[in-house]
Formats: sequence, structure tokens, C-alpha cells
Amino acid sequence: MNGRQKGIALISVLLVMSLVLLITSGLLRSHRLMLQSSAQQLQQLHLRQLVVGAEAWARLQLQDAEQGTPKTVDLTQDWARLTPAFDIEEAQISVDIEDLAGRFNLNALLKPGQIDQVTLNRWARLQASLELAPLQPGQVGELRELSQLRLLPGVDGQVLRQLEPWVALLPPEAALNINTAPALILRTLGEVDAALGDALVRQASTSAWGSVQAFTQDPMISGLGLSSHGLGIASRWFRITVQATSGERSLRLVTDVERDLKTRQLTVLQKRFLPSMANETLR
Repeated sequence: MNGRQKGIALISVLLVMSLVLLITSGLLRSHRLMLQSSAQQLQQLHLRQLVVGAEAWARLQLQDAEQGTPKTVDLTQDWARLTPAFDIEEAQISVDIEDLAGRFNLNALLKPGQIDQVTLNRWARLQASLELAPLQPGQVGELRELSQLRLLPGVDGQVLRQLEPWVALLPPEAALNINTAPALILRTLGEVDAALGDALVRQASTSAWGSVQAFTQDPMISGLGLSSHGLGIASRWFRITVQATSGERSLRLVTDVERDLKTRQLTVLQKRFLPSMANETLR
């Protein structure tokens, strides 16, 4: 009987020890997860501080570019030639500044009254170049976010991803800046093929057009009869994109700014923090 009691006591001790080990293992696992979560949060905070600092630096570059009060906004200026990519505090930083007036302005299709045929033709050419079915944004009303186009039949995430790099939501009267427009957008102006579009961009990168007339009379396109309607040589809307990467984690800050016509100061219109490149495509 005494031996039996000892056996029961031993089993009880073993059961208690097993329970203690199980509880201890759970506590250690919970503690390890908590440490990992804290480390990830600290890393994310670190990336956030880096992109905010780089974005502030980019805004200073744009502000400095205004000191000479240039007549044009073009690709020969310092802000457009800055393509910094550097390492800092064990993270990789990249900064890009884009003139949003170099994109097709969707809100130009929302002007009161009848939309001019020139703008409609350019929109049709852009859709054809992107192999998209014809869309009528005017049916949605005033556009504040590109995602509003989802209200149109046949518009899904894939369509929005195809459109996003080439369109902007600016005031309806905003002119298309021929000095910063990419080749695909220049091709929407008329009978401009891919080779000619590329040639125009190369010229804009070395010698900006000082007027819309100088553009339409350029020997490369003077015989094409391109309309000057809705074209310009300047802009006051820009997008600053900063990406910071550390290890497997990445964070992007996309900031849209507008230059005030009176004060010449930059005003932030919108800021978006994005976890990766998957949600937005750059030019």
C-alpha cells in the first residue's frame, strides 16, 4: 500500500511538472512573439521617419527650383534630374518627383457644357493605346479619387492599374505640360507614333519648349497639324514618391503638392503611406 501511494505521488509530481513546463513554454512563446511584434513596430516607425524626412527634403528641392521663377516647368530643371537612391541607417531610400500636369487630366472631361472634340479624341487615343474599352468618366461626376471609376461598367482593379500611371485628377482648366509629358501621352495629341513620341521626350529632356507655339511648330511635328488646345509649358502640381526599404520590410510615402500662384509656396494636397509597390505603379 505504501509503494502504491509513492507511485501515485510520483505520477502527480510528474503531471504537475508537465503542466508547469507547458505553462512556461506558452509564456516564453508569448514573450517571444511580443518581442518580435515590438521589433517590427520599431522598424516600421523607423521607416516612417525616414520617408517623412526624405519627403521634406524633396519639397525643399521643389521650393528651391522656384527661386528663379522659371517660365517653364521642364525636364532640364534640377528637380527633374534628381533621382537619388542612397543608404542611410541600414535602409535604402529612393526619391522621385513627377509633374502631374504631364499626365492626362481626367477632370478635363468634366468641364461644364459640351466637352471639346480635341480632348475627347485624346482620351480615346489614350484608351486605345492602353487597350481599354471606351470609358465615360463624366457619368460618375466630379472625380476626387481614381477608384470612383469603379462605378462604371467593366472597370475593375486591373483597369485602374493600367490607367493610374497616365492620368491625374487636376482642376478642369489645367493644361497638359508638353515639357514633362511621357511619350505615351504625347502620342495622344494626334498622329504621333511611338518612335516620334520617344524623340520628342528626348528633346524635352535636353531643351524645353519655351511656348506651345514652339512645340507645334517644331520641325519634327509641324506637318502633323496638332492642336495647341489644352496644352501648356508649366505646372504647379507635383507628386513626390519616397520609398524606404530595410530587410524584407518596405514603406512608401506618396505626397501630392500644389504651388500657390500668389505665395509660390507648396501646399500638401494629399499624403498616402503604402506598404509596397504593389498598390501603385510608377511611370
